[in-house]
Amino acid sequence: MSGMPVIGVLAVQGDVREHVRALESAGAATRAIRRPRELEEIDGLVIPGGESTVMDKLVRAFELRDPLVTAIRDGLPVYGSCAGMIMLADRITDGTSDQQTLGGLDITVRRNAFGRQVDSYEEDLHIRQLGPQPVRAVFIRAPWVEQWGSEVEVLASVRPLGREHPVAVRQGNLLATSFHPEVTGDHRFHSHFVATVRGTVVA
Repeated sequence: MSGMPVIGVLAVQGDVREHVRALESAGAATRAIRRPRELEEIDGLVIPGGESTVMDKLVRAFELRDPLVTAIRDGLPVYGSCAGMIMLADRITDGTSDQQTLGGLDITVRRNAFGRQVDSYEEDLHIRQLGPQPVRAVFIRAPWVEQWGSEVEVLASVRPLGREHPVAVRQGNLLATSFHPEVTGDHRFHSHFVATVRGTVVA
């Protein structure tokens, strides 16, 4: 494609500004997305970290849920970090009784998997798609993946007590991480997503 891809950041709640900076550093133009009609102006979308239950309620209040579900089903590239992973999951463990997701990723996620009382946890992850240097992953009351379907590609996992729990996954045009690459200054994940968007946009 010619020119910069336009990538929206869902701006109803969460760490929007950090993703905007990371995307622009990775060579994308950005838009804050709060209204359904704004989805028509973008080539890809980031769903940021935040509080997934609040984000769910606000997406419905802004009448964004159905347009987002349709856009995801129609192939819009979407990257979700932390709460964004929960929003993209088809299934949630430990969700609230009325919590809904947008779906698209054939995964079951556990909310607050690293512990409600732990503010953050960090680990170096080796992600082949991002090169030989490890990614410093910052988990903040983060989810992890409990189960995943055959079409889901696991990019990185943690292994508490010896059991694998994916924390970075991809399925088609959908990408999700449990951690927050936007806070570390390492923009390789955002560059990877921008490259995915470029690959789906016809010049």
